[in-house]
Amino acid sequence: MTNLELQKTANEVRKGIVTAVHSAKAGHPGGSLSAADMFTYLYFEEMNIDPADPKKADRDRFVLSKGHTAPGYYSALANRGYFPVEDLKTLRHLGSYLQGHPCMQETPGVDMSSGSLGQGISAAVGMAMAGKLDQKDYRVYTLLGDGEIQEGQVWEAAMFAGANKLDNLVVIVDNNGLQIDGRVEDVCSVYPIDKKFEAFNFQTINVDGHNFDEIRAAMEKAKATKGMPTAIVMKTVKGKGVSFMEDNAGWHGKAPNDDEYATAMADLAKIDEELAKGGNA
Repeated sequence: MTNLELQKTANEVRKGIVTAVHSAKAGHPGGSLSAADMFTYLYFEEMNIDPADPKKADRDRFVLSKGHTAPGYYSALANRGYFPVEDLKTLRHLGSYLQGHPCMQETPGVDMSSGSLGQGISAAVGMAMAGKLDQKDYRVYTLLGDGEIQEGQVWEAAMFAGANKLDNLVVIVDNNGLQIDGRVEDVCSVYPIDKKFEAFNFQTINVDGHNFDEIRAAMEKAKATKGMPTAIVMKTVKGKGVSFMEDNAGWHGKAPNDDEYATAMADLAKIDEELAKGGNA
């Protein structure tokens, strides 16, 4: 896909996020919106997947380690064709297969259930190790929050991945700078993120998480690198695309009311208009 096509798709993913969380009257829009461009790139450009065969043996794997941003994950899956976009409105509803955190038993396309912070990367590392042991060519991607990497288990997993030279693993950190209690640097600073992963024998790449050229270049470099895993640290804006949510920790985990929903969708409609003109929104 071209960058413009990716931008348009990412905006559809953002609409799905806002719609799902509004319908649920609960959820986590901020970190879903910040990661929407990465979700889009992974599912529409990067990964070897087939929505018609979600469990095919040689598919690439993805683990959403920051499982609370399931609205972003689900919206990408829906827009990619794993299930109807209309079903996003059932998020967190009783009986829905779109639970508050990803469930591999219920949702097509979900490779690993997640939600307990810090644990997703361990599952991804295990998948990558299994691929090496089985001499398979699939790649494994996992997305973490910058607040999440305050969890010690993250670094145990990183140590194992580096020690075992898991070059089929890409760890992505959504560095939007905010967590539920405020700025990451004020709660318990995780900086410098790149140097920490380097210390665990990772190749590290810093990117603008809203720039598809930079994301593409990082993914290509990761694929070309042998003998070590890759960590992509992406600088993003929490709540990206919705004016009143951007860089606001208060939108980590709450749903917009009807008026806020209308404003958010209007913001995203304006982005559509700009993209229709062929320019960057």
